[in-house]
Amino acid sequence: MAGLSTLILLLCAAKDVMPSSSHWKPTWPSYRVPVILPRSTLNLDKPQFDAEARLEVVSPCGPECHKSSPLPTYEEVKNYLSYETLYANGSLTETEVGIYILSNSGDGSQGKSRTKRQIYGYDSRFSIFGKDFLLNYPFSTSVKLSTGCTGTLVAEKHVLTAAHCIHDGKSYVKGAQKLRVGFLKPKLKDGSKGANITNSAMPEKMKFQWIRVKRTHVPKGWIKGNANDIGMDYDYALLELKKPHKRKFMKIGVSPPARHLPGGRIHFSGYDNDRPGNLVYRFCDVKDETYDLLYQQCDAQPGASGSGVYVRMWKRQNHKWERKIIGIFSGHQWVDMNGTPQDFNVAVRITPLKYAQICYWIKGNYLDCREG
Repeated sequence: MAGLSTLILLLCAAKDVMPSSSHWKPTWPSYRVPVILPRSTLNLDKPQFDAEARLEVVSPCGPECHKSSPLPTYEEVKNYLSYETLYANGSLTETEVGIYILSNSGDGSQGKSRTKRQIYGYDSRFSIFGKDFLLNYPFSTSVKLSTGCTGTLVAEKHVLTAAHCIHDGKSYVKGAQKLRVGFLKPKLKDGSKGANITNSAMPEKMKFQWIRVKRTHVPKGWIKGNANDIGMDYDYALLELKKPHKRKFMKIGVSPPARHLPGGRIHFSGYDNDRPGNLVYRFCDVKDETYDLLYQQCDAQPGASGSGVYVRMWKRQNHKWERKIIGIFSGHQWVDMNGTPQDFNVAVRITPLKYAQICYWIKGNYLDCREG
């Protein structure tokens, strides 16, 4: 079965990674995306919701550790991509999945917990003020979770975030059953109805409007603890809201190789704990990567975890520039680099398999998930 796992990875490779020499624009590649479909669903006992929410995850396993790890077998991949679904009434199910490859013909320090700030030299984060920015795309796609993390709008009723914001690998966190998503909006003065209050020299005061979460999907690759042992490969979750949010959202996409990213950089915005009530934007270079993770040194604090990592590239089919989420900011790692401890902030890449899974969670139809 190990050979079949390798075959899946090869079949999920980009069909057209680099643009032609006449194309100077950084261009979104096309991918052969597999199909991931539910096979059976089992009712589980209601969880206890007794875990403490951790706003960062620490792992000593760095790029070389991941690169030297054996590829999972086909059965292991199926197990990791199977998932639990938590409902607002506290009920819980487990869904096993099948992975299928369809023809594309005609288819469009030493493991220590770090307590000081995760800032690398000069703090390059930007606080976003004023509704003219906060309520406009792409910043308007960033939302706050009631457990303290950040999420990103990826559909009319769906939010992408980190799994550790919901589940600590062993149990669901306190507050996961009554999970809410907060949308930053301006405070109206003295009951004024939409009056223009942006002319003040002071930054406009904002408040969160909250929407309850209807259900949450978390992959078993995170729940079973495998990702906690060697890294953060499956640290992602999808939330479905009880009602549409009515904001523009950002599409997800398969993560291209780091060398093909515009300027080798990534971008994300989140609600860092050291700047309460502020949305904080940053960008930085990718330093290293594995098949599942991006290693970078974007300045970040706990609270930003769960942010959608995005880039802007040229969409050749539509003849326009398009931003897509290619990863989920997970948190901090100490990495042993040739005997010298070095620290990185880590994002989980959206691989073709993860794209197929998340897209199916959103759309419920694999035919709408064939192009990454």
